[in-house]
Amino acid sequence: MSAATFNPFEMAQRQFDGVAKQLGLDQATCDLLRNPDREVHFNIPVRMDDGTYRVFRGFRCLHSDARGPAKGGIRFHPNETIDTIRALSMWMTWKTACVDIPLGGAKGGVICDPRELSLREQELICRGWIRQVWRLVGPVQDVPAPDVMTNGQHMIWMLDEYEKITGMKYPGFITGKPLGVGGSLGRTEATGYGVMYCVREALKALGIDAKNTTAAVQGFGNVSQFAIQKYTQMGGKVVALSCWDNSIKKPVTFIKKSGATYEELIGITDKFGTIDQAKAKALGYEIADGGAWLEQEVDILVPAAKEGELTGETISKIKPTVKIIAEGANGPTTPEADEVIKAKGIFLIPDFLCNAGGVTCSYFEQVQNNMNYYWPKEEVLEKLDAKMTVGFAGVYNMAQENKVYMRDAAYMVAIKRVADAVKLRGLV
Repeated sequence: MSAATFNPFEMAQRQFDGVAKQLGLDQATCDLLRNPDREVHFNIPVRMDDGTYRVFRGFRCLHSDARGPAKGGIRFHPNETIDTIRALSMWMTWKTACVDIPLGGAKGGVICDPRELSLREQELICRGWIRQVWRLVGPVQDVPAPDVMTNGQHMIWMLDEYEKITGMKYPGFITGKPLGVGGSLGRTEATGYGVMYCVREALKALGIDAKNTTAAVQGFGNVSQFAIQKYTQMGGKVVALSCWDNSIKKPVTFIKKSGATYEELIGITDKFGTIDQAKAKALGYEIADGGAWLEQEVDILVPAAKEGELTGETISKIKPTVKIIAEGANGPTTPEADEVIKAKGIFLIPDFLCNAGGVTCSYFEQVQNNMNYYWPKEEVLEKLDAKMTVGFAGVYNMAQENKVYMRDAAYMVAIKRVADAVKLRGLV
């Protein structure tokens, strides 16, 4: 599957089909779970700042709510596709089931580039999205959250529009909100920290001290930033990271053999995760091609940017030193690349386990909203650590007991839980 023909939904279905066969699922259950339960496509007309009108295309897919209200982010991206949204909604179902939180899976998106839109234009897109789907979403139906190129401000605009339409206060309708308006402490760090809680457990399983390891990271958005922060706190050293450079419209890699830190990088990074190249060079970074992060002699690779990055072609570039691949992004590895990873004996931490810290903390945010009582940050992160550690152990034990690949083990844990819920409800 080349980058040009990559279809994330087809990949998600292939992954599901293989594990469903291993689990011996009946055909009706397979037919139900290999496609979204519901998807909507809609237009969002917006009066732009120059007085003209543009129509943006929006989506929402609900894959399954058999285990609880659906949960999933809303992405703003110029290259968004419905197949990406379908795949991500399915992965959200497996993610919530894998770490055993009582939610289902959904995803939403808008084809737009917020980097080229004013705040007013972005606000109108957010409010327009809600007006199109408000009957289908809600705190006990389908709970959105931030995703690629959306943030807490976007969520508040959406919450405000939802509350205006319904005439009620529903702080648990949407998560990823800013503090003071229903947001949870620890939510910003949650996904990146969750990635590194899993890496910590993988290193323990392999008998490796984190202080003796190096890593290369793809991306410098929210996930990567806090993964790097937590990893360096564990004693590891990040020697390379890539990020999208909005000024040249392509990714670049920053290399520093002495080790990169969150603190020095965040000071030279804009709100879209673009690192200032001139300032980075002054701090001792070497600038290389965007794919160079993958070619470093490191112990750990953390793809944390976008889907379909590790393919049958690109995976051949990794060095023999790599012992762990921790998938901070959703769907970064194609089935062809998986076969190479298996053959090399690399310890893979699959995406819907590895990056489940975000949805877990979103669940905590919902719980706090419903109680109208908020936990201190230390308590949130302790609960997150405990949940991720138990989730990792369940998948690792499944892999060891059945002698299967970690991704297959994660799917086996998650799909069985969802299939059991479907059966108990009498849906098939």
